[in-house]
Amino acid sequence: MRRSVKYLLPVLCIITLSANAQVTDSIKPISPSFSDSLPGVPTRITPSVKKAFPVSMLIIPASLITYGVTSLQNPELKNMNLEVREELWDERPHRQIHIDNYLQFAPAAAVYGLNALGIKGEHNFRDRTIIYGLSTAIMASTVYTTKHLSRQWRPDESDKSSFPSGHTATAFAAAEFLRKEYWNVSPWYGIAGYAAAATTGYLRMYNNKHWLSDVVAGAGIGILSTDLAYWLYPSVKKLFVKEKGGATAIAPFYQQGAIGLSLVHHFK
Repeated sequence: MRRSVKYLLPVLCIITLSANAQVTDSIKPISPSFSDSLPGVPTRITPSVKKAFPVSMLIIPASLITYGVTSLQNPELKNMNLEVREELWDERPHRQIHIDNYLQFAPAAAVYGLNALGIKGEHNFRDRTIIYGLSTAIMASTVYTTKHLSRQWRPDESDKSSFPSGHTATAFAAAEFLRKEYWNVSPWYGIAGYAAAATTGYLRMYNNKHWLSDVVAGAGIGILSTDLAYWLYPSVKKLFVKEKGGATAIAPFYQQGAIGLSLVHHFK
C-alpha cells in the first residue's frame, strides 16, 4: 500500500464515521403512555422539560479534535503530517487548486437550494437560518481562538495560523447542517455533503496550506459546532424570534483572516 493511501485513511474515515455512525440523533423513539391509548382516560399532560445534552454526539467530533490537539506534541503524529505533505506536495509539485474556497460552502448552499426546489427539510427558512448562524458563530469563534493560541506554522510557512483548518471546519459544519436538515428525506444528501467537506479538507493539504492534523481537527470542530447549534436552538430561539415582527439573526464569522458580522432578517 502506498504511503499516501495509508496516511489519508483518517480523512476518508471522517465521511464513514460522521455520515453513518451518528445515528443517535436520527432515531426518534415514540413511547406514548398506556393511558393515552385507553378510551375515556384523560391524557396526561407532561410539563415541558429541557432536553438533556446528548453526550453520545460528542464521541466522533471529540475524537477528531483530540487527534488534532495530540498531534501538536506527539512525534509520531507530527511525522505522519510530514509524510502526507511529502506525498502530496514535495514529491509531486503542482499548481494549487482554489475550488476549496467555494466548495466549503456548497453543503450549506444545497440546503437553501433544495428548499427552493420544493424539497422541504426539517426547519423553515427562519429556523434553519438562525441554526446555521449559531453554528457559524460557534465554529468561527472556536477556530479563531484556537489559531491564535496554537500559533502553528502552515506547511508553506506563509503564517502561523495553520491549526485548525478554518476551511475544513466551515465545510464540515455545513455538511452536518445538510445532513440534519435532510436525513429524514434521504441519507444521500448528508453523504454528498460530507463528500464535499472531505474533498475540501483534502484540497487544503493538496494545496500545501494545512497539515493532516489541521484538517482532522477542523472537521471535528465543524461537526460539533452544528450539533451544538441544533441542541441550543430551542433555548436561544426566543432571543431572535418575535412572532409578529419576523426574525433577525446576527452571527460573527471568520474567513481567511477576516472577521465580521452576518445579518439575516426574515419578514413575515
